[in-house]
Amino acid sequence: MLLDYEMLRLVCWGVLGLFVMGFVLSSGIEIGVSMLLPFLNASEPQRAGLVARLAPTSAGNQVWLLATIGVLFAGWPTVYAATFASFQPLVLLTVLSLFVRPSGLYFRSSVTREDWLKKWDKALFISGLLPAALLGVMVGNLLKGVPFHLASDMHIAFLGSFSGLFSPFAALVGATCVALLAVHGAIYLQTHTQDELYQRSKALTMSSGLAFLVLFALAGGWITHLEGYHVSTDIMPNGVSNPLTKFVKRGDGLWLDNYEHEPALWALPTLAFVCGIAALVLSRLDKAYWALLASAVTVVMVILTVGVSMFPFLAPSNISLNSSLTIWDASASQTTLSALLCLSGVMLPVMAIATRGLYKMLP
Repeated sequence: MLLDYEMLRLVCWGVLGLFVMGFVLSSGIEIGVSMLLPFLNASEPQRAGLVARLAPTSAGNQVWLLATIGVLFAGWPTVYAATFASFQPLVLLTVLSLFVRPSGLYFRSSVTREDWLKKWDKALFISGLLPAALLGVMVGNLLKGVPFHLASDMHIAFLGSFSGLFSPFAALVGATCVALLAVHGAIYLQTHTQDELYQRSKALTMSSGLAFLVLFALAGGWITHLEGYHVSTDIMPNGVSNPLTKFVKRGDGLWLDNYEHEPALWALPTLAFVCGIAALVLSRLDKAYWALLASAVTVVMVILTVGVSMFPFLAPSNISLNSSLTIWDASASQTTLSALLCLSGVMLPVMAIATRGLYKMLP
C-alpha cells in the first residue's frame, strides 16, 4: 500500500535518524580510539596493532557519512542548504578531519621513522577530537537555533558569525559528544586488548564515562531553561512544502513540549543515562562485550533524545522564526520521498550487515 505524504515524511525522517545512528555507531569507534591513542601509553608495536585493526573499517565508515548527507539532501534539500550554508566552516573542518583519519590509519606504518610516527599519531588524535567536538557544536546550535533567514524566493542568508557558533551551550554539547564517543571507543579497546592495555582502556572507560554522565546531565538541565521553538499555527503534514506559511514562537523550555504531550518519551533520556551507567558497571566487572552493547544503546538513546526533543523541527532559525524548517514544510516531493524510501530500504540493511560483518572479521 502506498504511503500518503504525511506518513512518507515521517518514515523518511525515521530513516534519516537510522543513517545518523549507523554513522555515529560505526565511526564513533574509530573517532573514540583515535582520540584515546595518546592516553594509552602503548608501545609502538601495540599502537601499530591498534591502528592496523581500525584501518579496514575506515572506508566503510565514510560511506555512512556520505549516505547520511545524501538522505538529508534528497529528503530535505532546503534543510541541507540552510545547515551547510550556516555551518560551512564547521562542516569543512569536520569533513577534512574525517577524511584525514583513513590516510593516517593506512599510511602511518609505511615509514618507521619516529618523527613520522609521532606526526601521524597527532594527526589521528586531531582527526578524532575535532569531528567529535564539531559535530556536537553543530547539534548544540540546532537546539539553540541557527541565525539564518529564508527569503520569499527561498534564498538562504546566514546572518551569524563563525565565533557566534561557539556559544557556551554549543560548547557544552560538543564536550558531551566528545565524552560519549571517547567512552564508546574505550570500551571497544577493552574488548580487543589484554594485560596493561586492557587495564588502561578500563580506566579510560571509567573517566570518560563519568565525564559523559555529568555533561549529559548538565546539558539536559540547561535545555529545560533553553529557548525552544513551537509552531503556533495549524500544521499541514500533507501540504505543499513551503516553510514560510507558518508562524513559529520561541520560549523557555519549549523543547520539552513533546515530553509533556507524550510522557512515555521520557524513557529515551532516562535510558541514555541508565545505559551509560550500565556500561561503566559492566566494564568494571570485566564484561566488555556487554559494556559495548550498553554503550551502543546509550549512543542510540542520545540521538533519539535530540530528535524527539526537536520534532518536528530540523533546523530552527533564531533570527527569523518563521524561516524555521520542519519535516513537514521543507521536504522534497512525494515522488522523491517514495524513491528515497525504496532506495534506503535496500541500502540500510546491506550497509548495516556489511559493517557488522567487517567488525566481526577483525582479529
